[in-house]
Amino acid sequence: MKTIDVCLTPELIHLYTLKDRTVVIVDILRATSCMVTAFAHGAHRIVPFANQEECRMMKSRGYITSGERDGKKVEGFDKGNSPFEYMGPEITGKKIAFTTTNGTLAIEKSKLAKEVIIGSFLNLSSILKYILFSQNNILIVCAGWKGKVNLEDTLFAGALVEKLKNHIEPDCDAPLAAQHLYNQAKNNMVEFLKESSHVKRLNRLNIQKDIEFCLTLDQYNVIPRLINNELVC
Repeated sequence: MKTIDVCLTPELIHLYTLKDRTVVIVDILRATSCMVTAFAHGAHRIVPFANQEECRMMKSRGYITSGERDGKKVEGFDKGNSPFEYMGPEITGKKIAFTTTNGTLAIEKSKLAKEVIIGSFLNLSSILKYILFSQNNILIVCAGWKGKVNLEDTLFAGALVEKLKNHIEPDCDAPLAAQHLYNQAKNNMVEFLKESSHVKRLNRLNIQKDIEFCLTLDQYNVIPRLINNELVC
């Protein structure tokens, strides 16, 4: 039977074997939710950057520059890190350069994996089906917050573990812990997360609608994949 594991923060990724795994990158609030939304609205490709200045330089090559630091839009960039910024017609057919505090760093640290895909609650069922029919073992990499564990990414990991429990075996205790958390939270994730650190951080930026949207299930049927350092769908 295939196995599934959960890396609760990119700081722990050195503990995992990547070369035989499909890695699911998750940064619920909000990077991977933005990426999924952009592709659902016709984005052509997204190039993720851990480095802010490398991302900025892509503007001269015709890319939309997007991203945040500490939850706030990077000064001089075209777009920030709200999924609602990636729903307009100006996204269709465009190339996006994207950098965030946590999500794009998680992608960078996962590049040695056999395969890297982008997950969110917005495309949960699509990710489930993809994993179910994949031949690879699975590793969910939670972006966390500046190297620390966060609740929202762990809940997504737990949702995958719970819904695949009859088909894929947990590799260790991290998937089980995530699964238990998700089962406690699944009936009202917004309420469950209201005291979490990143929700509090984002609430100070007055973006409650982003939080609620990013915790909504199955809005889109897309699976972004990392190919030659670019996300395509």
